[in-house]
Amino acid sequence: MAIVQNAAPRRATITQGHEADRRRQRLDRGNARWRSFASAHPRQGSGRRRELLEHQEPRVSVLSCADSRVPPELVFDQGLGDMFTTRSAGQVLDSSVLGTLVYGVDEFDTVLLVVLGHDSCGAVKAAIRAHRTGVLPPGHVGYLVGQVLDVVETVPEQETEKAFLDACVRANARSVAEQIREEPGLREAVEAGTMKVEPARYDLRRSRVEWLDDASRSGRGGEGVPAPRARGR
Repeated sequence: MAIVQNAAPRRATITQGHEADRRRQRLDRGNARWRSFASAHPRQGSGRRRELLEHQEPRVSVLSCADSRVPPELVFDQGLGDMFTTRSAGQVLDSSVLGTLVYGVDEFDTVLLVVLGHDSCGAVKAAIRAHRTGVLPPGHVGYLVGQVLDVVETVPEQETEKAFLDACVRANARSVAEQIREEPGLREAVEAGTMKVEPARYDLRRSRVEWLDDASRSGRGGEGVPAPRARGR
């Protein structure tokens, strides 16, 4: 009996893991369309809107920077109801952001949670400036910059300022992802294998999303990817 009782949760974990991989592949296909100027804008018609009137089940959650150049639904070419999106400058976590992420997991059974940073991030630039000068901006902006500064101060100096900025962007996305993995209310899903948390970086020039855990494991930083060619209008 013990074997039978343990088999169902194991099968559920495997199924959820496969679903997370499948969802990430869908995001990859959407980003490929976006960067080749071939966005399909799927699941946005009248039928989809009627379908979502009473019910939604976005199995993917995205925490992204609030930067106007990085709208997740466009970057991944997804439709209505596909992603549960939360945005804050520098992907900074506070109680309301964490509460939103936990709500997505509890309410919609999130299988994939993406932390999406991007190059040239203004919040990271401000944290680097505070790191150099020792001065935080006043008020609420100072709170936000201080959260990113904690990460910036752990990043080794690089050969150029541009390289240092990019290293900080990557470190910040990975740090936020790790905080999410350890957060009560989310850690249980991660440890059970029912949800994956994936840090990523969006390249503004190439319009490309790079999965940072993949780059870390393979030793690649994602450089050398050609910029998309604009199609004739």
